[in-house]
Amino acid sequence: MPRGKHRRPRTSQFTRRVMAAGTGGAALALPLIGATQAGAAQPAQSAPTVSQSVPQAAKTAKSLTYTVTKGDSLARIADKYDVSGGWKQLYKDNRAAVGDDPRLIHPGLKLTVKTAKADAGKKTATKSSAPAKPAAKPAGGVAQATQAAAKTYANNLDGWIREALDIMAQKGIPGSYDGIYRNIMRESSGNPQAINNWDSNAAKGTPSKGLLQVIDPTFAAYHVAGTSFDPYDPVANITAACNYAAARYGSIDNVNGPY
Repeated sequence: MPRGKHRRPRTSQFTRRVMAAGTGGAALALPLIGATQAGAAQPAQSAPTVSQSVPQAAKTAKSLTYTVTKGDSLARIADKYDVSGGWKQLYKDNRAAVGDDPRLIHPGLKLTVKTAKADAGKKTATKSSAPAKPAAKPAGGVAQATQAAAKTYANNLDGWIREALDIMAQKGIPGSYDGIYRNIMRESSGNPQAINNWDSNAAKGTPSKGLLQVIDPTFAAYHVAGTSFDPYDPVANITAACNYAAARYGSIDNVNGPY
């Protein structure tokens, strides 16, 4: 027979090793498969972080420039713009412009106001597109609702001055919070029951009374309609005194001493 006719075909060393591994058990082939898969696998990645929106604890304060108008006060401006720290902080921020007396601010003075209001400097309100219906009138056709009546005021010096200012605005009587406050503190130190029983007016039988020390004849002559006829009533006393000061001096703001 010709030599090599039935010779077994040679197998590569690699093939023989695989076959040998097969005869020994399938478990021996697993490391090879596992290693191949591990080599092809991509590196493990951490799970994506889901960012969550966290609401801010407080709005960032915004600064605006406010021009003082007639009748303004630091307290009123601070209240209007929700100034953190109130009028004291507003004064602290503007002391160089205001001066040593926080009660004295003048129209035209520019103040830096720090407010957290989103609509700083604007008065906005959500209203329906339909026109507002006119307020119902009581019998007789006389409308009695007024801005002052719709508000509530604190029963203290601040509240009395603010109520008086609203009434004065309706009646066209000039005067500012600071002007009224300054004169009240000089005349009565804020005591609505104050009475002067020793000066020349008292000697004539007409002692000065109330917050702004008004004598009865002056109170009667300059009484403002819609207020009490009691000269010791804080609001009635303020409005009558301011009405008198407007007629004689142009405004209570122009009074800086006995009047």
